Amino acid sequence: MKRLRVLVVDDHEVVRLGLRLLLQNRPEFELVGEAGTGAQAIAMVERLRPDLVILDVRLPDQDGLEICREITQRFPSTRVLVLTAYPDEEFIVRAIEAGASGYVLKRAGSRELMQALEALARGEAILDPAITRKVLEQFRQRARVAEANAFKDLTPRERLILARIAEGKTNKEIARELFLTEKTVRNYVSIILDKLGVSNRVEAAAYALKHRIHDFVE
Repeated sequence: MKRLRVLVVDDHEVVRLGLRLLLQNRPEFELVGEAGTGAQAIAMVERLRPDLVILDVRLPDQDGLEICREITQRFPSTRVLVLTAYPDEEFIVRAIEAGASGYVLKRAGSRELMQALEALARGEAILDPAITRKVLEQFRQRARVAEANAFKDLTPRERLILARIAEGKTNKEIARELFLTEKTVRNYVSIILDKLGVSNRVEAAAYALKHRIHDFVE
């Protein structure tokens, strides 16, 4: 099996030493370099092209999350495992958005860390079990806010009509159901299309279904 080439990025020499000793005892991993700053990290990734970067995001010269983003964007074949002492959910979400393939807390034991590295070697993504639930809830909350914002410019009546459009109903059917005239429904539809920035009913229906319109109508 191909050895996984690893670069360690951490400004604490003791941490780098511990990781070095841990990796040296595992034949499936090859430590190809160590860096203590973001600038060193980028230069070494460019020169060494490691398979995996173990990255502490608290670096003395640059924001570690921006280093993570630059690595994953410029060197897509290199994966990044964030190894940090900070369990803040918002911070973790930002790391994932920056392209990190894994996030492990420094308080994890050597066994947990090696399991994370082995998972990354198999092409899997990994989150520390202690924070997975919180992070998933953070993503769900963001999704709920995004969905609510998708219809923020529509009145309750406009949302209701959009929901009926998403169900494939005609103007005549909507008018009958809501006790409106067809002309009134047509006016509503024109306003809805304009507010959503779409050109026809099909696009409006697709937008409505994508953002779960039925969760936002009474």
